[in-house]
Amino acid sequence: MKLTAREHEIVTLLRADPMLDAAALAERIGSTRAAVSVHLSNLMKKGVVRGRGYLLRPEADTVLVVGGAVMDTKVRTAGAPVLGTSNPGASSSTVGGVGRNIAENLARLGRPTVLVAPVGDDPAGEAIADRTTAAGVDCGHFVRSPHPTGTYVAVLADSGDLHIAVADMRATDELAVADLAAVPGLLTGADALVVDANLSESVVRWLLNAAAEAGVLSILDPVSVAKATAAAPVLDGTIPLHTITPNVDELAALVGAPVAPDVDAVRAAAALLHERGVSHVWVRRGTAGSLLSIATASGPRVVIVDAPPTDVADVTGAGDSMTAGFVNALLDGADVVEAARHGQVLAALTCASPDTVRDDLTPALVAAHLTPTQPSTKELHR
Repeated sequence: MKLTAREHEIVTLLRADPMLDAAALAERIGSTRAAVSVHLSNLMKKGVVRGRGYLLRPEADTVLVVGGAVMDTKVRTAGAPVLGTSNPGASSSTVGGVGRNIAENLARLGRPTVLVAPVGDDPAGEAIADRTTAAGVDCGHFVRSPHPTGTYVAVLADSGDLHIAVADMRATDELAVADLAAVPGLLTGADALVVDANLSESVVRWLLNAAAEAGVLSILDPVSVAKATAAAPVLDGTIPLHTITPNVDELAALVGAPVAPDVDAVRAAAALLHERGVSHVWVRRGTAGSLLSIATASGPRVVIVDAPPTDVADVTGAGDSMTAGFVNALLDGADVVEAARHGQVLAALTCASPDTVRDDLTPALVAAHLTPTQPSTKELHR
């Protein structure tokens, strides 16, 4: 975004004193109130000034996240789970949702983040807004749904691994393009858009098109096999997508064919997505780390990124933090391989915590677990 010399002058004054009005600004720069009003209007259109009170866009790169926000309930069995009967265990509830979790992780890393998500007009929706706002996320553009706030119930085995999950996502499923009137304006002030595939195909397509038109980097999280299957038609080669972040099962759903977990099968499937307009395919492989396939003029460049060792307390939210770490590092200037290393560290830190999003997550915590050689990477021959 290009500012005129006069606009730069006004922005500098507003950063020092956001309460200056048009008359005071005109006096400071030796102009007229009418001329300053025109400059302020142009700055609003460019996304640098946001609404009344001359709230300025943060100087750091900003992320817009559009996706699900739900109440998470986790139930963990005391022993190996047995189907068809009651299992002793323990339960807890917290706020969640893929898009919301990504947004909170980003904010805790110090990244200016705006979240657009549908919630019901109910106590759960208020709890989500309160917790997410307290973490530093701008929740001023939540969409009020006629449906209850979404819920996600995860049953974890005693090992901490996910056994089964059930989600009621009607509020998110029925979110429509018409509900997202604020998004084009928000994109003018954003540097990256993260979309989670809990949204309908039509909404995902519209969002990615809007990001492309705005020149904003876009990332799509497939969420699950069912959601990846529904979102697959969006990847038809007509919309450029910077990064998609499936696991192996979601990758199979995206390409419409089984994918074996071995490296050769995964890289072949990733290559199919490059043909459909995806520049980077970052495939999560659990304890085996991840495979990052990068589209180049001479064919895909493939890098294996190892997963740091960790003691697993709970895997819920690991993929969400992985995406957040990746996006945050990209906007800090890292290349995609280094960004993937950051993502792997965040995933390991999240797995080591019982929380879906760590309350103690900071850039310093990530830096303490990231070294020049760990997580390690290995580039595969083409």
